[in-house]
Amino acid sequence: MTKRIVAFSRLKSPHLEQLRQEFHVDYFERLDSTDAPDFRAALAHAHGLIGSSLKIAPELLDEAPHLEAIATISVGYDNYPVDELTRRDILLCNTPDVLTETTADTGFLLLMAAARRAVELAEFVKRGDWQASIGEAHFGSDVHGKTLGMIGFGRIGAAIARRGALGFGMPVLYSNASPKPALEEELGARRCEMDELLAQADFVCVTVPLSTETEHLIGAREFKRMKPSAIFVNIARGKVVDESALIAALEMGEIHAAGLDVFEQEPLSPESPLPYMTNVVALPHIGSATHETRDAMAQRAVDNIILALEGKRPISLVNEEAWKQRQ
Repeated sequence: MTKRIVAFSRLKSPHLEQLRQEFHVDYFERLDSTDAPDFRAALAHAHGLIGSSLKIAPELLDEAPHLEAIATISVGYDNYPVDELTRRDILLCNTPDVLTETTADTGFLLLMAAARRAVELAEFVKRGDWQASIGEAHFGSDVHGKTLGMIGFGRIGAAIARRGALGFGMPVLYSNASPKPALEEELGARRCEMDELLAQADFVCVTVPLSTETEHLIGAREFKRMKPSAIFVNIARGKVVDESALIAALEMGEIHAAGLDVFEQEPLSPESPLPYMTNVVALPHIGSATHETRDAMAQRAVDNIILALEGKRPISLVNEEAWKQRQ
């Protein structure tokens, strides 16, 4: 029997053809909701799912009795009920590593753009307001030599810190669940409690995954502990930050500026003041959005789902326990 895969994200022809060589593929190039009747019908026969940006609720799994594996085209997996998948022996695969450097580029871009007021001053030029030499009213802040505080020190956090420490001579502080002695030696980084990091860092950058423990990890209390000159960068997930507290901190001058690639609601609500604040650089969740990286992510997801449905261990596995249960 040929196994069936439901693909619910846009995939390029080579990736689709690779899947179709071994499986029957039900392809939904654009799928905004799991309520679509065609998707539900395909799900009933699916052995594998591949895609991203679609919330998979636990009860949806009842409609997929043959499901063996899911490959998300992302490093984050907060759209998936990991414990329930593990209970059902369904493998969940993601795409770390291949997007690390590109996402770190975006994080450092936000840091630089917020510090040097790049977006604000580019608009200043576009409006034709540049009529004389720039004065103090339009000065930015230095980046080199300033203290970089990393909340989360996994692959992406380390890659951002590497850019700061080795490229810009920035002392690095980090707050992380476990120590990273190799990175401490490489970058001269120092592990500390988050409160100390918030008080000392000139740039506070968040790269933790979203979980029940990290939702609203950064709120009013944390912003009050930052320097008034601090620049805050979120390259993790929007819900890691209490957005209303961030807006208040920016408006009240508790922090100087922010660079944001993620938000609690995406796309941003038209009512959100964040895109219109001159001390905010807001991007539309472009962390890994380059041609090269998105192709690499899709290829990793394809490789993962093929291996999983062949009974082999995927390259990038989220729920190791589900794999152990199969052995």
